[in-house]
Amino acid sequence: MPSPLPYVHGYQPHEQDRLADQARTLVDLLHGDTHFPAGSRVLEVGCGVGAQTVTLARRSPLARFTSFDVSHESLAEARRRIGQARLGNVELLWADLADLPFAPATFDHVFVCFVLEHLAHPVQVLQTLARLLKPGGRITVIEGDHGTVCFHPEGAAARAAIACQVELQRRAGGNALIGRTLHPLLVEAGFDAVSVSPRQVYADASRPGWVDGFTRKTFNAMIEGVRSRALAAGLATAEGFDAGLHELQRTAEGDGVFCYTFFKGVARMPGTRP
Repeated sequence: MPSPLPYVHGYQPHEQDRLADQARTLVDLLHGDTHFPAGSRVLEVGCGVGAQTVTLARRSPLARFTSFDVSHESLAEARRRIGQARLGNVELLWADLADLPFAPATFDHVFVCFVLEHLAHPVQVLQTLARLLKPGGRITVIEGDHGTVCFHPEGAAARAAIACQVELQRRAGGNALIGRTLHPLLVEAGFDAVSVSPRQVYADASRPGWVDGFTRKTFNAMIEGVRSRALAAGLATAEGFDAGLHELQRTAEGDGVFCYTFFKGVARMPGTRP
């Protein structure tokens, strides 16, 4: 299996902050129904800075988590967060999706969040992860979809800036529109009992926490973070991209509205266990 593609958003401190803001803001939306039984072994794929890991381990304190990432810098931050939270049910380790150090049928559950969007061959990766599950084991996959973005006031420059991020991810071999494909991906990978649910972020002035945590600090910060790459790739002019950022920032003002949809898929590895 080919190695994972470069992470299009980079590993700078501002990106670590953005991931943490995203995780805090989305915790109930994405994880309100995520729980693992006592004694179950859970593999977290691509844990990054541990932003999701802390939530998972806190919500299922009697489950045992093995969380890995390919970035040493991200793992160092994840260790700091896990230590700060005083969580004793998480093992962090370095691993590459192309050469995972786990025996078949090791885990009861696999958790994958914001990883498939960065992979050129998501079905192949899902099939690899399926082999690590015990018969009847389950997988949870969460991905966003930039094609679901809608906002007010509408702006063509903002749309163009978002399109730059989508195109950069496509050129890196990933897919920023992958959320809508979770059901067919899981089915093609051989899972059954596939169930996918949309999780919509809706932020307006009546929800200041969402406006700050998601519109400003998650989505707009993500688009701002690819500015230099978009300009270097010739996808936008500085004037045009900055106009797009201004229009996006406008959606976080008093009369602004911002919507985005994530997709959460849960499926089962065929086997004898119910």
